[in-house]
Amino acid sequence: MENFILTEKAGNVLTITLNRPEKMNAWNAAMRDMLIEALDMAEADDEVRAIILTGAGDRAFGAGQDLSESKTFDADRAEVWMGEWKKLYACFRDGSKPIVAALNGVAAGSAFQVALLCDLRVAHPGVRMGQPEILSGIPTVTGNWIMRGMIGIARTIDLTLTGRMLDAKEAHEWGLISRLVDEGRVMSAAMELAQELASKPPEAMRLNRQRIKEVTQEGYDDAMAAGIRIQLEAYGIGEPQRMMEEFFAKRAKA
Repeated sequence: MENFILTEKAGNVLTITLNRPEKMNAWNAAMRDMLIEALDMAEADDEVRAIILTGAGDRAFGAGQDLSESKTFDADRAEVWMGEWKKLYACFRDGSKPIVAALNGVAAGSAFQVALLCDLRVAHPGVRMGQPEILSGIPTVTGNWIMRGMIGIARTIDLTLTGRMLDAKEAHEWGLISRLVDEGRVMSAAMELAQELASKPPEAMRLNRQRIKEVTQEGYDDAMAAGIRIQLEAYGIGEPQRMMEEFFAKRAKA
């Protein structure tokens, strides 16, 4: 099996890299499982005090779900799929160690959600972020939950229904990007920030992250339950599959 996740430890900071650059670091099941394993190992490693999450290459942090995988889903597989995302998202919410996203390109769909689950986000002016799932016929459920808590319901409706991508300037103004730096400084700025977080008292850090989880838990539980219900309905109707088949047919003709 290919190694879709790379890890590198420098002092007390672990860098995790999403490693499917030829697919713009789009998710498949193996990549999700490997990321869960890497995050679990980081949590168990007492030497690690902070984590950086980034994407391989310079085109994307992550393009979201690999449509070549999800176009084959039926309703039953869609329910299992939501369980896989719940397991991954729990790693970000339950861990004691702060996570910095180093955004080196597009962060779309579920990769956008993962970036928002990180504690802080460093990006350059060429980064674009958003929730374009509607363009593939996939309803947004967990995305609504996490966006609403950060940018409010009006902006959440905007991004959910249009599928438009934010440029870095607008994302920074909305608070979705924590630090906006020159393109060549994203990784170094992310490392500086991770080292700063790693220097904080670890028990206070753990308890702060625990409390953030607690105050967002009700919405998270609702989103995960709704995700199963809504994806079952969507994939049962078959619209996501049809939209993705149309996408691949058009790409084949291009």
